[in-house]
This record gives sequence, structure tokens and C-alpha cells, in this order.
Amino acid sequence: MTMYDIIEKKKNKQSLTKEEIDFFINGYVNNKIPDYQVSSLLMAIVLNGMNEEEVTNLTIAMANSGDKINYNFNTVDKHSTGGVGDKTTLIIAPIVASLNCKVAKMSGKGLGFTGGTIDKLESIPDFKVQLTDEQFISQINNINLALISQTKNIAPADKKIYALRDVTATVDSIPLIASSIMSKKIASGASNLVLDVKVGSGAFMKNLESAKKLASTMVNIGKNSNINTLAILSNMNQPLGNNIGNILEVKEAIEVLNGNGPKDLKELSIELASYMVSLYKKITYEEAFKQVTEVLENKQALAKFYEFIKYQGGNIEKVKFTPKYEYKVYSKQEGYITKMNTEEIGKIASLLGAGRMTKDDVIDYEAGIVLNKKINDYVKVNDLLATLYTNKEIDLTNNYLEIIEITDEKIENDLILGVIK
Repeated sequence: MTMYDIIEKKKNKQSLTKEEIDFFINGYVNNKIPDYQVSSLLMAIVLNGMNEEEVTNLTIAMANSGDKINYNFNTVDKHSTGGVGDKTTLIIAPIVASLNCKVAKMSGKGLGFTGGTIDKLESIPDFKVQLTDEQFISQINNINLALISQTKNIAPADKKIYALRDVTATVDSIPLIASSIMSKKIASGASNLVLDVKVGSGAFMKNLESAKKLASTMVNIGKNSNINTLAILSNMNQPLGNNIGNILEVKEAIEVLNGNGPKDLKELSIELASYMVSLYKKITYEEAFKQVTEVLENKQALAKFYEFIKYQGGNIEKVKFTPKYEYKVYSKQEGYITKMNTEEIGKIASLLGAGRMTKDDVIDYEAGIVLNKKINDYVKVNDLLATLYTNKEIDLTNNYLEIIEITDEKIENDLILGVIK
């Protein structure tokens, strides 16, 4: 068996065996197969695809390429494919944990136009994103929740392959996206998993058809790997909630846990949390929904959030929001907002300092955007559309205006676009 033969086979639209996939993954991780041959195979996969068995075998091979975590208890996790203003983890993790479900979560930092949960948590002074294995397990047993940065040698094959995909125009492939996400979840020991697959201008999947295909592929991988998995398709044609940026998003998450906050953020958080509880407790969605709304209303979830932050050393009282500059964006026309280029809004937030375009960029936790108007809101001339916050002297108000469309009529704009089980 040679890498040349494997490339040739996939080039000719043939299926790869488990042995061939294992050979490729093990060889690449152990530096026996060069980048140029892996790049060639990745392009063949992008062009010719993979069947369900191939994708499952690729995912398992990547999951087996490094450390694996095994819990001696049932866990539940949620993964989002990435969006702008998506702070649902900060809301749903304490909701689910307050209902006696164990949430063991490893999250990453943001890159490009999407935000990372770890960046949001690091905006809270003294919060520790790294725990020892003993501390991690102990905290889950004590309060049902621990959330840390992924520092272990989890799925190293994925890290190497992803870096290569990034520079070889092979990112947008459903088999490669699905195996990347699910290999980390399998290696991280998830036993129940809810996927939030974003669809729209602020998502990697720009249309519903490709999002459904990705969601179905990941759900099938999960089931083939003995993980109870389902996927929710959610709208990312506008940012989620009103706040974009790390401290701003922590503040908005607390608002929702306090019974307030934007309607869309609250609705999606309740939906995700209900499905997580349903999977973990093996109860109906309706029963789980009732429990979730109850702990939100009686503030048990809010209390769990503060307990979680305190356990990991964070001090909410030390959070400050005193950015040096604020720039207000005013409408120049009248009508309904019918389009927001969400990816570009995320990029504006990054330019303000809220995100990073390269892994070495330093985050400004106070930078961000507060949206005053969203899709289907009626605006008049000189109405406030948004406020941009930053510690840089950089006026991006015109950039924001260029990516908003205002027309005479409202559009259809559902938040939840489907559930795939």
C-alpha cells in the first residue's frame, strides 16, 4: 500500500477502505507522508467526495490519532459550527448543569469572523481556562459543569490536516468539515451531543441544502460512534443577539439568564438546552423544555453560572467596560432592514479588536458592536443602527452602512430552520 495508490484511487472516484484511511492518517501524523501528497488527496476528496462509511472511518482514524478522554459518567455537549454573536454556550451550559446533567466541555478560541467561547471566558478577570485532569473531573462531579481550553493532544491529525486545508483551498468540503468536528468530539469523550449547524451569510454553510447535508453527515457519524447525536439548523443571516464582542457577549448572556435579553438568543438557547436535557435524561423534548424554562425563570441557571465562574477563579465584579472610543452608525434612509452581511459584521468586530485574523493576534476584550436594529426592524433617517466600541482610533461606520440593506417590505426570517435526528 502506498500513498500514491490511495491518491490515484480517490482521483478515480473510488472508495477508500478503512485500512487505506488508517495508513494515510497514521503516516501523516508520524511525518512519514509529506504535505504535498496529503494536499493532493484532500483536493481529490473535495472534488469527488466520500461516502458515509469513508467519512466515518476518516473521523475515527483522526479521533484515534492522539489522546482520548473516557469519563466514568454520562456527559452532554453542544457544538456550534460558528457564527457571529453566538454566546449560547455561556447560557445553555449552566441551564443544563442546573438540571443535574453533566456538561464536560472543551472549547476553542475564535479565528476569522467567528467568536470563540474561550475568548469570552478569558474576558472575565482571573478566569482559568486550563485545569488539570483531576480538577476538571472533580469540578464536573461537584457542580455538573467544567469548561476548559482544548490543550490536550486531542485529534492531532485534525490539527495538521486543518492547517493544510487552510492554505490549499480545501476547507469547504462536507466530509472534511464533518470529520474535523466529530473527531474532536469522539476523542473528547462526548456521550450525548447536540450540534448547532449555522446557515446563512455569517456561517460556513451559506445555504440550507449544504447545511442539511453537513448536519446529516455529522449525526450519522455520531450514531456510528455510539454518541447520541442530533442537529439543529439555525439562521445566521444576522448576528445572534444584539451584542458582538467578548465582554459585551458575557453581559448579554447574563441578561438572558436573568430573564431578559434578545428574543432570538433566548429562543435558540432554550431550544438547544431542551434537546441537550432530552438526550441526557432520555425524556421527551416537551418535558425537557418545561424543566429548562423553569430553571431560567427561578434563576437557578443564573446561580449555576456564577458558581461555575467562581469555581474556575473568575471574578465577574472585576469586569470593566470602558472602551476609549465609540462610533455610532445612523441610518441614511427609511424602510425595513432586510439584509445584514453577517460575515462582514464579524470582520468589522475583528478589526475593532474583538477577534483575531491570525492565531497570534491579541484580543481587545472591550471591543465590539451593539446592534440597535436588526432584520425586519423599521428604521427612519438618522435612527441609530449600531454602536461600535474600540480602543483604536478607527472609524468603521461607513463600512457598516455598506453591508446593511434597507427596503420597503419585510422578509421571511425564521430562526430555527429544522432539526435532524
